[in-house]
Amino acid sequence: MNLRLWALALACISGIGGAAAQVQASRQADFIVAVVNSEPITNSEVRAQVQRVSAQITQQGQKLPSPEELRRDALERLINERAQLQMARETGIRVDDAAVDQAEQMVASQSQIDVAELRKRVVKEGTDLATFRTQLRERVLISRLHERDIESRVRVTDQDIDRYLQEQQASNTDPFAQEINLAQLLVAVPEKASSEQAALLYQQAQKVLNRIRAGEDFGTLVKELSAADRNNGGQLGLRRADRYPPSFVLATQKLGVGGVSDIVRSAAGFHILKVVDRRAPAVLVRTVVQSRARHILLRTGPELTAAQAQARLADYRQRILGGKADFQKLAREYSQDGSAQQGGDLGWVSQGTFVPEFEEAMNRLNEGEISNPVVSRFGVHLIQLAERRRVDLSPQELRQMVGNQLRETKYAEAYAVWARDVRERAYVEMRDPPQ
Repeated sequence: MNLRLWALALACISGIGGAAAQVQASRQADFIVAVVNSEPITNSEVRAQVQRVSAQITQQGQKLPSPEELRRDALERLINERAQLQMARETGIRVDDAAVDQAEQMVASQSQIDVAELRKRVVKEGTDLATFRTQLRERVLISRLHERDIESRVRVTDQDIDRYLQEQQASNTDPFAQEINLAQLLVAVPEKASSEQAALLYQQAQKVLNRIRAGEDFGTLVKELSAADRNNGGQLGLRRADRYPPSFVLATQKLGVGGVSDIVRSAAGFHILKVVDRRAPAVLVRTVVQSRARHILLRTGPELTAAQAQARLADYRQRILGGKADFQKLAREYSQDGSAQQGGDLGWVSQGTFVPEFEEAMNRLNEGEISNPVVSRFGVHLIQLAERRRVDLSPQELRQMVGNQLRETKYAEAYAVWARDVRERAYVEMRDPPQ
């Protein structure tokens, strides 16, 4: 299971606690709020989504958006997910029970419990197991759709890496090397407008700017008056400044976060710009933390279930901790991979070498500690962290790290375009609540 599927599987339960909110929401008077290609989204689904997102934001220590914004974003997310699920099914993607079993095992492993305990917690929180497994199945289905339609198209070339390394040499004082997020309010000027018309529209833009500087909310005025995209307060997104029009960068380069520019003229009309965020060029890290771990791997199958493998490895762990057995000797005798002859030693590795579920468990260990059994696509592992160190990256390792970073960036950009296209192709009918 890849990293994105792992995140999706975990998001499915939101720490398991989101299930209770869903049950509570279902008890409210329900009605249809939207229809996506003839498939309804209900008010209880939106309320449950709001509860899950609110819990996540609160756990992260962040400020909650307004109830209206939370509800709007929750509905839009449900619409996007529904459209993507429909596309996955219509184009023949299928998820068998074995894949759902694996996702369930990995969620349990991440929570450091076994599957039986996970199921008890899910039921205790108010979700029946059939619903929980359906949620997991849908997350796996969406992940496979993303793998097919997005990940397979993301490519990072040597030229991309060379360009990034060259850009790192740019001075941090260069305004075009920074990353900025600007919000805009646009007073549009028709292409063939006369000078008199343009002058009147400029006066209109100046009045709006005066209102902003007098204390009126920028985002509210965007919703009321902007001729450009009014979503999210007119924000254009965090990006390198050289991907904005030069006039935008020059008009805002001396402003701090929250600052509002003078009026900027373009072919589209008169722009008022607000600096939402500003970041200096990222400093390329040239050192990396490496780990040296050993493991015992038991492969699962008809002769050994995941539960049996977990129980066996839990017994090994207790024997080692009790001083009755040695990790390396057990690895040589029982581990079912190529590291067995080396006592399970996996050598020095950098972050990103192992599958996410293995690496996340390893990263939580202190030197000398032994994990609980960890489920991965390869089977069930018992992991011991031997040592950690920080080392300088070789030129080849540096290029590999940059390539991974660029691949993630390109994926995010490709996903945004793809998801918007899926959303636009879906027939979506919004429904008003019953009176």
